[in-house]
Amino acid sequence: MKKHSKFYLYMVECSDGTYYTGYTNDIGKRLERHNRGLASRYTRSRLPVKLVWKKQAENKSYAMKIERKIKNLKRKDKIKLISGSRLDNILGDMRCKIEKKKARHMSHVRSAGGHR
Repeated sequence: MKKHSKFYLYMVECSDGTYYTGYTNDIGKRLERHNRGLASRYTRSRLPVKLVWKKQAENKSYAMKIERKIKNLKRKDKIKLISGSRLDNILGDMRCKIEKKKARHMSHVRSAGGHR
């Protein structure tokens, strides 16, 4: 069995207009499996799919970590990524929003006397 050292993050657009994100070591083979209904339950009922974005990952661990973050993005941020925005900018924006939300929550907890 041939060992692949390169991993890729990818996003496909499904026939219903939704996006599916994944990682793989062989994009061509993975797209073929998606379009044959063998790659994921999600895309199986939304065929055909087309590749709309890809990025080489440093390694499998990084690909898995970033895949999860991309899956948690809002649709508008996925569209920005597909349109050419840098991944680090999109994820940085997401981190800032999460940190602001946590700060707002903590200020509400403090003002309500909610320390334990």
